[in-house]
Amino acid sequence: MNSPKTTSATWRRDELLHLLSVSGNLAGLCIAAVALFRTIGKSFISETIADDMLAVSALLFLICIYVIFFALRTKTMRLALLLEKVADTLFLIAITGMVASGFMMVYNVL
Repeated sequence: MNSPKTTSATWRRDELLHLLSVSGNLAGLCIAAVALFRTIGKSFISETIADDMLAVSALLFLICIYVIFFALRTKTMRLALLLEKVADTLFLIAITGMVASGFMMVYNVL
């Protein structure tokens, strides 16, 4: 039977693997949106702010991927927990930037 410590470590690993996958997908989405903005052109100042925010979000998602990778590879539980918190914080900031740029894009359309 699994001990609570083993179950917790397995759950954390699964959570990190899911976050790794989502971060990679969202980074790609941000990069695609920035490329779309650059292709269409800049007509409004808020569009340039929105694509800058998307670029920063993509960067944060990519950094998050590296932090998750190191958290999964480390043998020290204390460092793994710290890296997990850093990855969660980076992910939250990046997704907030994505949402804010989405609001700016919707505002431009209306």
